[in-house]
Amino acid sequence: MVLTLDRRAFIDILGDGQGEIGGAMMPPPAGSWGMPPEVLQTLPGYGSDVAKNRAEAREIMKKLGYGPGQAARGDRDDAQRRGLSRSVGAADRPAEGDLHRRHPQRDRYDAMVSDRDAQGLCRRRDRQRERARRPRPAVLREFSCGAERNYTGYCSAEVDQLIDRQSSEPDTAKRKQIVWEIERKLAEDAARPAIFYPMSAACWQPYFKGHTMMVNGNYNGWRLEDAWLDK
Repeated sequence: MVLTLDRRAFIDILGDGQGEIGGAMMPPPAGSWGMPPEVLQTLPGYGSDVAKNRAEAREIMKKLGYGPGQAARGDRDDAQRRGLSRSVGAADRPAEGDLHRRHPQRDRYDAMVSDRDAQGLCRRRDRQRERARRPRPAVLREFSCGAERNYTGYCSAEVDQLIDRQSSEPDTAKRKQIVWEIERKLAEDAARPAIFYPMSAACWQPYFKGHTMMVNGNYNGWRLEDAWLDK
């Protein structure tokens, strides 16, 4: 599944061409810790030659016995993400695998996530502010062994050790290299593939003064202690 994804197509279809490709950490320039494009493209499934990636995926699926008569399971969370589910299904077909999609409502989806009742969980974004600013919460809560938000049940002692190493590294450049090492390991293990990072916008009236919008998300920065109305 990782090799067959065409992330640029997802951006064009679901984001109207507005979005960025990234891994576990939000990509630059908005993300401080994400891999630059030239490094990101060296990860499995991130290469720009989609046909080559899918040919490799097809061979893997054949060796594992998958094909039209042996389906893999994939789930989306609610009606708002129907396009994402359909696109994943379309992407899976070139890899010689059928994708069975379940379409639960939000309350049922949350229960499925808690019960680890899915082989593939697809989301466009997840707590972008943490993925942009703080590598430890982003990877610790979602990829460390036994973490509550580790919905796929991924567990790697090596990744857990790397998470601790980057947390204690005072040099920013060295710490970033460790974070990128974590990114590579997660991509190689297909821990929880990131589809893409969408763009969002905020609008306000001209008489709303004093507010500076953050550049890497719209989920915080709204304390408004310096804002005022000129009307």
